[in-house]
Amino acid sequence: MGPLAGEIRVLPPSELLPFLERYRHDTGVPEVMDAGLFIREILERANEFVPSEAGSVLFDHPFERASDPEETSLYFIAAFGPRADELLGASIPASEGIVGHVYRNGLSHLMAAPLEDPFFSPRFDETHEFETRTVVAVPIRIGATVCGALELINRADGKPFSLRDLALLEIFAAYTSVAIQNLLDAKRAGEAARSDDLTGLANDRYFHRRLAADLEAADAKGGRVALLFLDLDNFKGVNDTHGHLAGSQVLKEVGYLMRRVIRIPGVTLARYGGDEFVVILPDHDLPAAVRIAQELAAAMREQVFLRGRFSWASGPVEFHGPLTCSIGVAVYPDHVPRSGTSDQRRNQLLGAADRAMYAAKAAGKNRVLVATAPTPASI
Repeated sequence: MGPLAGEIRVLPPSELLPFLERYRHDTGVPEVMDAGLFIREILERANEFVPSEAGSVLFDHPFERASDPEETSLYFIAAFGPRADELLGASIPASEGIVGHVYRNGLSHLMAAPLEDPFFSPRFDETHEFETRTVVAVPIRIGATVCGALELINRADGKPFSLRDLALLEIFAAYTSVAIQNLLDAKRAGEAARSDDLTGLANDRYFHRRLAADLEAADAKGGRVALLFLDLDNFKGVNDTHGHLAGSQVLKEVGYLMRRVIRIPGVTLARYGGDEFVVILPDHDLPAAVRIAQELAAAMREQVFLRGRFSWASGPVEFHGPLTCSIGVAVYPDHVPRSGTSDQRRNQLLGAADRAMYAAKAAGKNRVLVATAPTPASI
């Protein structure tokens, strides 16, 4: 018998949150939900409905979704039972196994006898000295889209799962989908005043308030504040070639990418306007800020945008990247003196980073430049 529901293992927040990003950036919700607690509760409640020896929740990764579901991977984001710790973060191809079948077809599945089930894969049993006798699995949806699956393995009483068990789990899965959507809608309502509706990052109003507060805090303790100013290169070509809905999708994905790359407490990520983004890095000196800017620029070059299925497109979007960015870096008080009013210091720092970004554009794009007086210097 594996661990009880109280011993459910869930991915750490930093690893779990990316699997929920698709929902947050569609609703403008910043990273404030306790995702680990929520996913843990899903598996605990499922095990209360149908007590089992083992179980797991698997999700696809929002920006690894392929046009063909069989080319997608499913990741274990929570599990209980034998070897649960080893499963966390591991992936399986959606082309195999019962869970893959459930994900691809959006249909629940009950397995009573492994040898008689065409979808059962013995790989886990062979590699983990485990015997799967019976399985029940149901799809997890957000709206009309299947994003993962919930599976339970081997009833705790040793009997095969029944159609009643399957029906109970289907009811619970429907409740789970509604609960996730309601939670995200509530978060959006509470955070709308400071969030950009399209990307889920901070909006420009909140950005200006945060920058002023961070500069004041830096003055109080003699610290520093770094600012990155990012502009997408040749973004107009995306709109011209694929339409403005594709352009909006790219901006959403840029917001996701920024949250994935820069996970530092106290940092502010914001959409400044159009295809311009800003990052406030309190207590960061110039070398640290440059390193983060370069990591962000590299992630942009490597990201495959517009991959997946979209309601506004009749088929796959043939986007030929890469999409790059130009980033300007300025640090207070390295590039702006500790003098003048709060508004003056804020505007001067923003202007210094902005000018460095435009210099990066003029120098050939796809690069990071640091603000200096009077002209930016290349990294």
